[in-house]
Amino acid sequence: MTYSVAVSGASGYAGGEILRLLASHPDIEIRTVTAHSNAGQPLVQHQPHLRSLAHLTLQETTPETLAGHDIVFLALPHGQSGQYTDALGDTPLVIDAGADHRLTSRDSWDAFYGGDFHEPWAYGVPELLVGGIKQRETLRDAKRIAAPGCNASTVSLSLAPGVAAGVIDAGDIVSVLAVGPSGAGKSLKTNLLGSEILGTANPYAVGGTHRHIPEIRQALAAASGAAPDGIRISFTPVIVPMSRGILATSTAPIVGDVSDAEIRAAWEDAYGDETFAQLLPEGHFPRTADVLGANTALIGLAIDRAANRVTVVTAVDNLVKGTAGAAIQSMNLALGLPESRALSVNGVAP
Repeated sequence: MTYSVAVSGASGYAGGEILRLLASHPDIEIRTVTAHSNAGQPLVQHQPHLRSLAHLTLQETTPETLAGHDIVFLALPHGQSGQYTDALGDTPLVIDAGADHRLTSRDSWDAFYGGDFHEPWAYGVPELLVGGIKQRETLRDAKRIAAPGCNASTVSLSLAPGVAAGVIDAGDIVSVLAVGPSGAGKSLKTNLLGSEILGTANPYAVGGTHRHIPEIRQALAAASGAAPDGIRISFTPVIVPMSRGILATSTAPIVGDVSDAEIRAAWEDAYGDETFAQLLPEGHFPRTADVLGANTALIGLAIDRAANRVTVVTAVDNLVKGTAGAAIQSMNLALGLPESRALSVNGVAP
């Protein structure tokens, strides 16, 4: 069976990456692409790398344009998806790459985003531990899916095994992330100009203000069975001069007198059979270059007995595993297709 697809926000980074991956999916027909200010223009004018989709023209983003497809992907700025999802009740599968349907707490939404609160959907991180099972079980046959925030899913995948196994203390997490500016979207912003980011590293959303914090707390609480209030995280992202990628370094205290073997076993048990979340051998740590273009989260684990903390270093491509790849992986599960279809573990090098 071939599924018809519409992609909104198709002129942006997330929308373009969704299209790049879907273009090689044998079960998908990309029928409609939409935008706002760029409506009426050829898709390739804004996504010149998508040569196989040169026949498509960006249409206006309206509920009427998006309706009538088997699958709709929404790759819109935060707070803009809800106005369309409410009108797509007859669409068999809708996947939102924005934040509108990620959070279960209205209070958290009000505190970090504001505006209208929308019902939470199935969270699109299949490998994430939730109450002793994987999130993929919730995604099977799902009709509505919230793709993750790239920083949030990276940190959550980094720490969920240790939190779920009770070997690290989720009340004292510190995460510092080196991130590429494509995660901030394609809109023109002075602080993201090449002349502003080349040759420097710039922290942002410092001091507990980043919007992905409640998403991380929600995911780790689900992994541990604790309340989100029990998850305390100091989260600091830093923009570095690479177009794609996240390198997240997260630490948390070791609980009690658990052994090194028990600590490492928590991550080995969680990810030993996974295709797209891989624990590296002891003493090895990932680079962002290793995941460029791939749907993989590569994870390195160190046990710092002097500080009595576990350190987890995780690399992802923020536009693939962090966003579009996670969305398509979740789509495959919802449709009953092979989970890895149209997704690769192989990066691009050099």
